[in-house]
Amino acid sequence: MRMYDLIKKKRDGGVLSREEIYAFINGYVAGEIPDYQASALCMAIYFQGMTPEETTDLTLAVRDSGEMLDCSDIQGIRVDKHSTGGVGDKTSLVVAPIVASCGIKVAKMSGRGLGHTGGTIDKLESIHGFRTDLSPDEFRAVVNSVGLSIVGQSRNLAPADKLLYALRDVTATVDSIPLIASSIMGKKLCADDDCIVLDVKTGSGSFMKNKEDSIQLAEIMVEIGKRAGKQMMALVTDMDKPLGSAIGNALEVKEAIETLQGGGPSDFRELCLVLAANMMYLAKKGSLDECRVLAEEALVSGRAFQVFANMVKAQGGDVELVYHPEQMIQAAYIHTVYSPHTGYISRVNAEQYGLCALSLGAGRNTMEDKIDHSAGIYLLKKTGDFIKQGDALAILYCNRESALESAEKTLIHATEWNDDAPVSHPLIYKQIL
Repeated sequence: MRMYDLIKKKRDGGVLSREEIYAFINGYVAGEIPDYQASALCMAIYFQGMTPEETTDLTLAVRDSGEMLDCSDIQGIRVDKHSTGGVGDKTSLVVAPIVASCGIKVAKMSGRGLGHTGGTIDKLESIHGFRTDLSPDEFRAVVNSVGLSIVGQSRNLAPADKLLYALRDVTATVDSIPLIASSIMGKKLCADDDCIVLDVKTGSGSFMKNKEDSIQLAEIMVEIGKRAGKQMMALVTDMDKPLGSAIGNALEVKEAIETLQGGGPSDFRELCLVLAANMMYLAKKGSLDECRVLAEEALVSGRAFQVFANMVKAQGGDVELVYHPEQMIQAAYIHTVYSPHTGYISRVNAEQYGLCALSLGAGRNTMEDKIDHSAGIYLLKKTGDFIKQGDALAILYCNRESALESAEKTLIHATEWNDDAPVSHPLIYKQIL
């Protein structure tokens, strides 16, 4: 079949067959289809959309474009959680240990941060010596012995996604729901987990700014997972403000450890407990209420904290830093930002907060950029809080003094004040089964 015919068919609103979609993906990965034809098809999909069947076939073709992770020798039910990304979203560092401490295996592959969103792998590499590049045998051994392992995504898994994402990034076709769904689920299905909980963010700090679009994406991804034989659930959660107080890699690890020890910001702790309860519910550990109790007990008892420490040790990390996080890498410059106004913080642009952290060195604009693990922001006040002029709003951490002034301006410009307290947003908008 000719690529020309596939492009024309989709351009005119036709439905691509499974064979046509596989032919496109296989030909593109093999280098037989040029970028200009692949980008033309992506643009046709952007405008015409895809049916659920087409989106599922595209997802499976992406999954099948490379290796699959063999988890057959991991004992017990395997459950995973995926977030679509946000600012201050370090939930995997708490949720995965909670679930693993309750006897469910978590074999997790995570990504790195790009742009204003952080990546779990970058956060974990803030812990000196922590290895995210385990071999498949090492990965499975850690999961079986500890109950949990978090590693980076192998280069050989879903190579079609890497090629397509790079193409979409430069052809204005990133924000297409079928292409987003197939990208996320194509990678998730490579791990062959039994149960998957999706945390689909919505709001200013997320990829999907609109709640209705976020719900549509969540519904499509749940349907794809079910068609692939997985137990699926999605939660659409708020990202109109950063999650927790810490933004930046080492700072977020410290906050995660604090939460695992029974403390932590209330919004972050609550979302972690909800996600963990839903993961255990999918794994048939009990009703949602019973699983919530199990999750709370895992934090209060210290079991989840111990699983996290065991994982760090098993993957080569300096476990003393888990017990003494104040000894983690520190930035050379610590700068306090003071409020220029008196009033309630009525709204923040969470994406700009993330970009502020990026400018301090906590993120990367391209995958080749180097991360400064000590850089970031610690928020002393958040949306809904009352603050007086001259009171401390946030603390900036950086190793480049020259970056502080611009970062402070970005943070203040992204913050709005009002005389009246704002209407609060729910942390969780919708559950999709």
